[in-house]
Amino acid sequence: MNIEKESTLVSLIADIGGTNIRLAQATAKLGTNTRDIAINDIETYQCKEFSSLADVVAHYIDVKELNNLAINACFAIACPVDNDLISMTNLPWQFSQNELKQSLNLHSLRFINDYTAIAMAIPLLSEQQKIKIGGGESIAGKPISVCGPGTGLGVANLVPLSLSGNEQWHCISGEGGHIDFAPVNEIEQQVMNFIQGIKKRVSYEQLLSGYGLEQIYQALLFINHGKEITTVEDKLTAKDITANALNATCTVCEQTLTLFCDVLGSFAGNLALIMNSQGGVYIAGGIVPRFVDYLKLSDFRARFETKGRLSSITEQAPTYVITEEQPGLLGAAAFVLQS
Repeated sequence: MNIEKESTLVSLIADIGGTNIRLAQATAKLGTNTRDIAINDIETYQCKEFSSLADVVAHYIDVKELNNLAINACFAIACPVDNDLISMTNLPWQFSQNELKQSLNLHSLRFINDYTAIAMAIPLLSEQQKIKIGGGESIAGKPISVCGPGTGLGVANLVPLSLSGNEQWHCISGEGGHIDFAPVNEIEQQVMNFIQGIKKRVSYEQLLSGYGLEQIYQALLFINHGKEITTVEDKLTAKDITANALNATCTVCEQTLTLFCDVLGSFAGNLALIMNSQGGVYIAGGIVPRFVDYLKLSDFRARFETKGRLSSITEQAPTYVITEEQPGLLGAAAFVLQS
């Protein structure tokens, strides 16, 4: 993949969350491989200290003395970006994309979903920024999928395109985390039945997320011991469940994390089948990097590969956990520099 950058333009990138916003500048050597992208002048700001997105970006532009330069901007944000008007979920920030571009005097401005950014970062990752789980080998130029258990279950896919002789990656995002959960054994059926008692519908996100871990724990506590959580003391957070499982201090917590890994393997394998993801399936998000060794010892990879007559597809496709701490910025850089 080749990326060219107009030398007269500054590439401004951002990763915008509900608590923090990270701003930086991206550069790429002319005609070099995508991995030669550099991210410079990273600054992290607390969103609560600014009244609007325009204020924090304008502050960065002032501090870095970029006011008299032409700026191409790409901002990754954790909310829908299809409409001109953007309303952030966890912040009282609402703004028009067109008006923001004009008020900041930007040469160009693109907003992308946070999982689009993570997906765009994948072709740039070095071996030190990811950990391989199990077998399989990536095939160059083939589709790539990513899913990320975190607050929810994010999903995105990359497909290679050739535009005017230039090879680029195009991200196809969606809401794949909300497809119906499909249990593959008796215990998963029982867990689904339990969750159906408290939810109208059971999607994969109901298990593969922070609150999903908590719901699996509640279900197994009831299935194993007939016990329902009735007090604050009985309720464990996803962080507590993970810690107890890794420390082997709670059998139900270990069962919870094991079932989580198994279901994640099945779900990731489904993504590989849907997209024929011979470029690999990547696990992102804030949860799984905390227990990579546990994941390796689980049935994650076996469940990923076990797809009946089409197991050859999943056996070929490699699986990775992303360990890069700033995939949002890296993906925004890739997006703006190949635009």
